[in-house]
Amino acid sequence: MNFKDLMPFYKELKPRSYSYRFTVFTPVFNCEKSILKVHESLLNQTFKDFEWLVINDASTDKSHEVITKLVASSPLKVRYINNLENKHKMSCFLQAIALAEGEFLLPFDGDDECYPHALEVFNNEYEGISENLKPKVGAVTVLCNDQYGNLIGEPFPENPLYCHTFEAKLNKQIIGEKWGFTKTDILKDIVVNPDILGRGYIFESIIWNTVARSGFLTKCVNQKLRIYNVGVEGSIMNTAMTSKNAFGPVLNGLSELNWFFKDYFFKSPIYFLKTLYITLRSSTLLNYPLKAYLKAVDLFILKILIVVVWPFRGFMK
Repeated sequence: MNFKDLMPFYKELKPRSYSYRFTVFTPVFNCEKSILKVHESLLNQTFKDFEWLVINDASTDKSHEVITKLVASSPLKVRYINNLENKHKMSCFLQAIALAEGEFLLPFDGDDECYPHALEVFNNEYEGISENLKPKVGAVTVLCNDQYGNLIGEPFPENPLYCHTFEAKLNKQIIGEKWGFTKTDILKDIVVNPDILGRGYIFESIIWNTVARSGFLTKCVNQKLRIYNVGVEGSIMNTAMTSKNAFGPVLNGLSELNWFFKDYFFKSPIYFLKTLYITLRSSTLLNYPLKAYLKAVDLFILKILIVVVWPFRGFMK
C-alpha cells in the first residue's frame, strides 16, 4: 500500500466553457421525506441560472420513485443519476464534478433547505470580488441556520474574510457548519486516484484541503443562506467507525500531516497531535504494516513519532 499515491493533487488544465452559472449538486440516500423541500427551495430561487444535479446513491426507501416523479413535472433544469450500487458520498461527489455543467459547483444535501435569495447572494458576492483577485479566489462560503433559526457555529471574524481555509480552521476563524460553492474548473483539475473509492467513507475535506494547498483563497461572508436540518434520519453521511470505513480517516490524516505539518505545527501543535492520534487509532482497524505509514510521510520527525506511538495503538480509544 502506498498512501502517497492515493493523495489527490492539483494539475491545472485549460479553462472550460459552461452552460450555467451554478450546478447545484444533491447527493441522496433515503431522502424520500425531504427531497421535495430541497426542490421547493430551488424552485423559489430568485437567481435562475443553474442546473440541479441529483445523484441517488442506491437508496433503499422510495427516493427513486419520488425523484423520478419530481423530475417529470419540475420546471427546473434537472439531471438525475440513479446509482444501482451504493458508492458512498465521495464517489457521488466525484461523479458530480465530472458531470457538472455549471461554472460553480454548490453541494446541497438531500435533507437541507435554503433561502430564496441564496444563489443571488452567492453570485453577487463573487461578482463583488476585485478583478485582480478573482483568479485567486476558488470559493465563496456563507453561514447556516438550523431549522429553528439558530446560527450553527460562529460567524467569521471579518466580513468578508479572504482566507486559506486550512489555516483559518487552525486559527478558529472557521467554526461550525458552513455552506459554499467552489469553482468547477478547480475541482475538475484535482486528480483523484480511483483506488480510494470503494473503501468506505472518504472525507470530503481531503478535496477542500487540496484546493487550499494549491493556493486558492475562499471568500467567507456573514450571511445565513442555508437551513441545515439537524437530527434528520437517513442522511447520506450516517456512518459508524468500522474496518470498512477506517481507511478514510487514515488517508485524510496522513494527507494533512504530509501537506501542512511543516508549515503549521508550531501554530497549532495540539491539532496535529490529535490528527496523528486519530490516524493511528483508525489504523488499528486496517491490515497495513508500519512501513506503509512511514512511506506515506515525508518529514523525519513524523516517521519518528509514528514509530514511537505504533506499539501503543491498541490502547487508543
